[in-house]
Amino acid sequence: MGMFVNPNAAAFQCAVNSEVYIDKTGLLEYTNKVLGTNARFICNSRPRRFGKSVTVDMLTAYYSKGCDTEKMFSGLEISKCPDFYEHLNKYDVIHFDVQWCCISAGSSENLISYITNIVVSELRETYPEVNLVENSTIYGAMARINTVLGKQFIVIIDEWDVLIRDEAHNQAAQEMYIDFLRNMFKGIEASKYIALAYLTGILPIKKLRTSLP
Repeated sequence: MGMFVNPNAAAFQCAVNSEVYIDKTGLLEYTNKVLGTNARFICNSRPRRFGKSVTVDMLTAYYSKGCDTEKMFSGLEISKCPDFYEHLNKYDVIHFDVQWCCISAGSSENLISYITNIVVSELRETYPEVNLVENSTIYGAMARINTVLGKQFIVIIDEWDVLIRDEAHNQAAQEMYIDFLRNMFKGIEASKYIALAYLTGILPIKKLRTSLP
C-alpha cells in the first residue's frame, strides 16, 4: 500500500460515512464490463462539484489491492451484481491527483519527475522480484511487470487537465505533460498492461499534434 500505488480506501470511506451519500457504485458494473476492452480508456469531463473526485475514490477503493473493502461495498448497488467479487480488490491501481501533485512538486517543470519518481519507487517496492533498475518511467515499469508476471494495471488520474488550464502560457511544460500521458496510454504495449484508465477533468479531450512530421 503506497501513496500512489495501491492506496487505501480512506477517502471513499469518508464519503460513505457522510450524512449525505448518493450511491453511484452502479458505475462499477460498467467499468467491470469494459475492463480489458477497447472501451477501457475513459475520460469523465464535467463541471466542478459533479462528484468526480468521489467517483475516482470509489474506483480506487473497489479495485485496489491495497485494501479490503468487501464490508464497505456490502449493501451498495454493486454488491448485487454477479461479478462483484470477481474484481473486488484484485488490481494494481495507480491513482494520483494532478492538482495535488502540482502543489507538492513545487513547479510545473517538476511535475512529471515528481509523479514518476514516487510511482516507480513504489512499483519497485511492490514487485521486488522484478528487475526494474533500468526502468525509470512509469510506463516502462508497468510494461516490464506485465512482461514478467502478466499483471495489468488500473490507472486513475484526477484533475488530469490542471496543467492545461493553469499553464496555458507554458508550452514546454504542457508538451512534456502531454508526452507523459501519450507514452503511458498509447501503443501496443499499453494495450497489454492497462486494464482500465479513468481520467477526470473539466476540459474535454481533444487531438493535438496528429499530423506526421
